[in-house]
Amino acid sequence: MGSGAPPSHPTGPSHPTRERAAAPVDPLDEAVVGLPAPALRPFVGHYLGYRQRVERELRRREVAGAFVVVVLGWGAPLDIVDPRDPARSAYRVDSFVAGTFDAWCTTSTVGAGTGVQLTLTPPAARRMLGVPLGELTNRALAAEQLPGGWLDRLRGRLADTPDWAGRFALLDAAIGARLAVADPVDPALRWAWGRLARSGGLVGVGALAEELGCSRRHLAARFRRELGLTPKTTARLLRFQGAYALLTGTPPGGAPAGPGGADERGTGPAEHGGGGSGGAAGHVRRDPYGLGGRPAGAELAAACGYYDQSHLIRDFREFAGDTPAGLVGSRSHSSNPR
Repeated sequence: MGSGAPPSHPTGPSHPTRERAAAPVDPLDEAVVGLPAPALRPFVGHYLGYRQRVERELRRREVAGAFVVVVLGWGAPLDIVDPRDPARSAYRVDSFVAGTFDAWCTTSTVGAGTGVQLTLTPPAARRMLGVPLGELTNRALAAEQLPGGWLDRLRGRLADTPDWAGRFALLDAAIGARLAVADPVDPALRWAWGRLARSGGLVGVGALAEELGCSRRHLAARFRRELGLTPKTTARLLRFQGAYALLTGTPPGGAPAGPGGADERGTGPAEHGGGGSGGAAGHVRRDPYGLGGRPAGAELAAACGYYDQSHLIRDFREFAGDTPAGLVGSRSHSSNPR
């Protein structure tokens, strides 16, 4: 899922200030992209600073994905609602962590708000937050509910900082200090995640388990507890994210563009040739229809490794709440509206 204050997918900041103004996306008044310090980029691809004023309630349907969203904001709060179970929802929060979701949810807000959004891969989020992501699956928690209170304190310091350059520098310092004392994620799980991500979700769970020398059940249980969802569901979401990006021109919720980064690779069988970035992953990351092309359903399904168009439509209905055709041109379904 994405946040209630989502800018468009960034293209990277300019130097030497390490920030740039992104093209405004309605209803944002300001969107600024910041590049973290080099040592942090394996964990955080970019910072997304935003400012918005919404005169009437803005409600969005947020797309599911294999990523974790952290929003540290101040001002107008928002509601994050899972229609399957309102008890798992968060109401009137301005700073929160949204775990991996395996179905769409909704956000709504009204008023003026400012903040910073970070979109993390599950291994990076597991290490940074210090919480097994199984505790955050299909949930959004207010920042003050996370252990140690460091995110809530960071939010307050960000709010007291007057400019984006200072806020991004503060994030660098706080995240760097956090990672310096955080325990690393299990290397086998980091490797399994990287293998799935590099393939665009097309590696079988049985192959992962065999290469790791464990049972499918053991891998699924460990993966779900530590990284939020089972390898099978994660693979479906990664494949969906690739199809969604081809269809709309932007990944859902500002999802990380790829699996890269030291904390997501590990030292498992991939180090001896099991990984790799070719094959099916290329179908996910290239646009075979030309710049700005809109692939038809059957073409999109084939390009992203779906068995057929019906399986593609099933995933879009489950993860985005609509068919691919229904999403094209819509401004209400994604946290990155076109």
